[in-house]
Amino acid sequence: MVPPTSASLTPENSPHRALHPVRLWLRTGLVLVVLMVVVGAITRLTESGLSITDWRPVTGVLPPLTEQDWQNEFDKYKNSPEFLYKNSGFTLQDFKTIFWWEWIHRFIARLIGLVYIVPLAAFWIRRQIPRPMLPGILLIGILGGVQGFLGWYMVKSGLVDEPRVSHFRLAAHLCTALTIAVAIYWQLLRLNPPRVQTAQGTPPVKKSLLWISLLALILQIIYGAFVAGKDAGQLYNTWPRMGDAWIPESVWAAQPWYVNFLENESGLQFFHRTWAWVVYGLLTWMGFRLVRAGGIWSASGRQLILWVHVQVLLGILTLVLAVPLVLGVAHQLVAVFLLLTMVKITALLIPK
Repeated sequence: MVPPTSASLTPENSPHRALHPVRLWLRTGLVLVVLMVVVGAITRLTESGLSITDWRPVTGVLPPLTEQDWQNEFDKYKNSPEFLYKNSGFTLQDFKTIFWWEWIHRFIARLIGLVYIVPLAAFWIRRQIPRPMLPGILLIGILGGVQGFLGWYMVKSGLVDEPRVSHFRLAAHLCTALTIAVAIYWQLLRLNPPRVQTAQGTPPVKKSLLWISLLALILQIIYGAFVAGKDAGQLYNTWPRMGDAWIPESVWAAQPWYVNFLENESGLQFFHRTWAWVVYGLLTWMGFRLVRAGGIWSASGRQLILWVHVQVLLGILTLVLAVPLVLGVAHQLVAVFLLLTMVKITALLIPK
């Protein structure tokens, strides 16, 4: 990862304001990616992700326009495992409800592709993108293509035998989306004025603590996707204990032992809710150290402390209330905010 520097990115023959369209483009892309993550969470929580049973990247941009079109889509859905084993009582109106969420999710993905490609072509022709940024910008496009493939690869896993997508594929899909968001935000940080990015004096946090905390957060996000994919949040809706025990026997029910932390719903929930305290401790400690340092560090430290406390509260409420839609979506959204805050702190701590 190349440390952000804005002075070196502005072409000598271009004023700083000439990069404003590039900033606007990147900000728009970041907002759309975060929106896609939110709608993806809604799609998952409303169990809408398997409503569209084919992948038509171009022609699929149009939803059904006539009643016959709707009936044709519904007939396709009737041949899917989800309808046969789970939603056999669905009416056409029921189907429309879940169809629209999945269609909106895919539409936003297509919109992101359009927003990326068209301005990129214009900026490329006008040479408005600083040369040091080009590899990162092109990488974002490649990741977008991978994300599209992973989306269909994930949905496909729920159209074969069981009406449930692979939680491994779900985690890969989510992590790729978050990687795109991080990549876009990193490019935005590279374009920010030096006064925003440059921190003077000795960094208040060691890089080792930064990387450990960042890896801990990433692992927690991955396990959040595992829990979501296996519906493990519907088990043990009590806190701080899991039912009547701190560690129920079901956590260790599978053999060999490591399967409990990859496939077993109880094991997944136990790890996610336990590891949360490791992440909470690391990020809170880092946040207070940044706040005590004052100056440019303080704002990032306060953001980190705020988001990690909000996230813990949301996690507990989401669990004890058996994953209501609003709280489940908010829990995933705040995870994005936490990750982006850590990216900003990374940009501050990496020496120029």
